[in-house]
Formats: sequence, C-alpha cells, structure tokens
Amino acid sequence: MNLESILFTQGFGSRRQCRALIADARVAVGETVCTDADADFLMTDGAFSFTVDGVEWPYCEHAYLLLNKPAGYECSRDPQHHLSVFSLLPPQFAERGVQCVGRLDQDTTGLLLLSDDGKFVHRFTSPKRKVPKLYVATTRHPLDDTQLAALRDGVLLHGEPKPIAAVAAEARGEHSLALSVMEGKYHQVKRMIAAVGNRCEALHRERIGGLALPASLAPGAWQWLDQTGLDALGSLPSG
Repeated sequence: MNLESILFTQGFGSRRQCRALIADARVAVGETVCTDADADFLMTDGAFSFTVDGVEWPYCEHAYLLLNKPAGYECSRDPQHHLSVFSLLPPQFAERGVQCVGRLDQDTTGLLLLSDDGKFVHRFTSPKRKVPKLYVATTRHPLDDTQLAALRDGVLLHGEPKPIAAVAAEARGEHSLALSVMEGKYHQVKRMIAAVGNRCEALHRERIGGLALPASLAPGAWQWLDQTGLDALGSLPSG
C-alpha cells in the first residue's frame, strides 16, 4: 500500500490532504522522513507504524479503542447539552467513522468502547449478545440485605414485561454497590436501584466481560485495545 493510501485509511484527511502532509515532510516511516506519496510499504496490521508531526501512529485496519469516560460528556457526535466524548479523541478517529459501542449517560463514568468496525459494534450492542457489565453505583441511602437480595432475584421495571435480575449484586460499602447486568436497557442500573427503594447518585462502569478498565488510565484518556483486550471482552472475569 502506498503512503498516501495509508494516511487516508487512518483518517488523516482527503487524499489531497494526505499527499500534502507527505510533500511537506511531516510524515516519517521509522526514522526516515518520506516525501514520496507513492512509496509502497508492506502492511501488517498493528505492526507497521508511522509518525505525523512527530506523533507515532500504528497502522490498524480497524480501530478498537478504550476510553475512560468522565462525567459531563455525551456519547453522541451531535450532543445536546454537554460536550461529545469524541472531543476527547484525536480528529483522525472521527474521519474514520469511529462510533461508540453502546452508550453511557452523560453523568456515568468509566469504560467505554469505540470502533470503526461495524460488525464489532453490532455484535457488542446486540441484545442477543450476553456479556456481563459491571457497574459501581453510589447510593443516596444505606444499602441493606433486602435491597441486595431483591436486585439478585429480579425487579420489575416500568414498561418491561418481566422482572430483570442482576447477575451479581454486592455492597462495597454502606453507600457503594457493585452490580453486574447482562442487558443494556435505558437507565437500567439506575432504575433497578430505584425499584428497590434507593437512589443512584453516581455510576461508574468498571468491566465488560473479562475486560476491566485499567487503573492507570486517567479520566478522559484513551488507549488502543489490543488482541488480548478484545479476547477478554468475550470471556468471564476470573476470581
């Protein structure tokens, strides 16, 4: 694949813009600045990298990203009342058509996946895909065993035909609840907590399947999701 096409597929603008970046000596492969837009390179997904203006980029046929979403951001390209989560990412990802894999409310924080792989997005947002998601909720009122038991046994939410049960529910403190659910219904965790007579004051997603939010990833920061992370999505957490 020639260098112009590499930059184009990775979201660095139109073909003309990519050619201009190369002609202006702003692109390097390895330690060598390359000004030939037609120079060919052997592509290996994730192994080939280049730099633009000194910033290194790995070539990836599809982008798989993990973002530590902070509060006050909407999972939309056209936000209504808050900033968009896409403003936290380099503009190249918008050019590539990266989208959220499911959504988190503007006030919900934690693990958010994004990708430009349509099949991947569909697979992990489909109701048929049974992958547990672990949330940690801060509650207004103290938790008790009755509330935890009700969450595990199932609560009936307005508009739902049958009760929805948590995969697991345990207290992490007097006002802290770890709740694991399979579904991704609208405001589900908040509604479940309300259904047992409490109120969710803050909500954070810690894990999807066997993939946990890295403790080292600061709020608002993102990282590439490697094959190990992708494999962990479909596995159950250990321990």
